[in-house]
Amino acid sequence: MTGKAVREPGAFAPFEWLLAFRYLRARRKKGSVSVIAFFCVLGIMLGVATLIIVLSVMNGFRKELFDKILGLNGHVIIRPLARPFTDFADTADRLNAVRGVKFSLPVVEGQVMVSSQSGNSGVIVRGLRKKDLDSLKAISGNIRYGSLANFDDSGGIAIGTRLANSLNVFVGGEVTLLAPRGATTPFGTAPRVKRYPVTAIFEMGMSEYDGTIAFMPLKEAQSFFNVGDAVHVLEVVVDNPDNVDAMRPLLQDAAGPDLILNDWRQRNATFYNTLKVERNVMFVIVMLIVLVATLNIISGLTMLVKNKGRDIAVLRTMGATRGAIMRVFFISGTSIGFIGTLAGLILGVTFSLHMEDIRQFVSMLTNTRLFDPSVYFLSSLPSQLDPLEVVVVVAVALMLSMAATIYPALQAARLDPVEALRYE
Repeated sequence: MTGKAVREPGAFAPFEWLLAFRYLRARRKKGSVSVIAFFCVLGIMLGVATLIIVLSVMNGFRKELFDKILGLNGHVIIRPLARPFTDFADTADRLNAVRGVKFSLPVVEGQVMVSSQSGNSGVIVRGLRKKDLDSLKAISGNIRYGSLANFDDSGGIAIGTRLANSLNVFVGGEVTLLAPRGATTPFGTAPRVKRYPVTAIFEMGMSEYDGTIAFMPLKEAQSFFNVGDAVHVLEVVVDNPDNVDAMRPLLQDAAGPDLILNDWRQRNATFYNTLKVERNVMFVIVMLIVLVATLNIISGLTMLVKNKGRDIAVLRTMGATRGAIMRVFFISGTSIGFIGTLAGLILGVTFSLHMEDIRQFVSMLTNTRLFDPSVYFLSSLPSQLDPLEVVVVVAVALMLSMAATIYPALQAARLDPVEALRYE
C-alpha cells in the first residue's frame, strides 16, 4: 500500500489568515483585544485622513498664492546690465523660440505718486501692450468695471479695486500721476505730472496688488518715464514654472551674455522657502499622529499574544512552525493598519475634494463665517489633492503598521509550548 506524501502548507497559508482574523474578533471576556484593535484602526484612519487633508489645503494655498503672484509677473525677468534695453523686440523673438516658453512681454515699470481729490497713494505703474495685458489672465480675466478695449490708444490707466476705493474714483474719473524724474531743465530734473482717466478697474483678490499696482499703455509709459524706445525689462512666461531652473541656461543663451536673468524663485525666495519648510514640518507633525496610532498596534498585539498563549502552545505541539505563528500575528497587525489606512484614504480624499462645500455647510450649520476673505484674501478655502503625496502617505502608514507588528509577532513565535501549558 503506497501513501501520498503530505504537502506542507506554504507561507501565508489559508489557515494562517483564518487564525489571524479570528484572533481579532471579541470572544467572551477577551473582548478588550478587539476594542484596542478598533481604536488602533480609528487612530490610523484619523491620522492618515488628517495628513491628506492638511497637505491638500497647504497645496491649495500654495497654488492660489503663486497663481496670483505669477499671474502678475513673468516667471523670468530679463534686464540689461548697463545700457538702454532698446533691442527688446529681437530679444523677445529669440526667447519665444526657446522650447517651453509661452511668451515674452516688454515692461516699463516705475514708482509714482497717484492722487485724486479724495486722497493719494504710492503705486507701481507697469506699462504693457494690450495684447500682453490680455495674456495676463489674473488681470484681464478680473476686470470689474470698465474695459481694456482699445487700451493702447485710450491714454488711460487700469487700477485695482482697493486703490480705486482709497482714491474714491470710478471708471471715467481722473487721477494725477507724479513721477520724481521728469524732464531735464537748466535748473535740474523736474518732477513729471500728468492726469490720466481711469479706463478699467480690476480685482485680483490680493489686497497688496489691488492697492499698489496700476497699468498704462506701453507707449504712454515710455513717454511718462522718459525712456524713449527702450523698456526696463522683458518678462518671460514659461509652461512649467517649477522647471525654471532647468530652463535658465537655454534662456541665458537666447538672451545674450549682457542680460541678467532673475526667476520667480529668487524674487520670492523668502516666501517660497517659508511655505516649503512649513509644509515639510506639518508633514512630520501630523505623521506623528499616525506613528502613535501604529504604536498602539504593539500593545494590542502584545495583549493578544498573552491571551492566546495556550492556543499558541497547542498549535506548536500540533506541528505549527515558529514562522507560521509569527505570520499569524503579522497578518493581524498588518490588517489593522491596512483597514485604518484604507478608511483614512477614503475619508481624506473625500474631504479634500469637497473642502469648500464642507466649509459652507459648517458655516451654515454654525451660523458663523469660516475662512473670512477679508482676513485671508481668498474667497474660498483652497484644496489641491496631489496623487503622489497621497501615495507617499499611504505607503508610510502601511510601513509603520507592518513595522509595529514585528516585535509582538517575534514574541509569539518565541513562546515555549512547555512553559505555556505547564499551569493549564
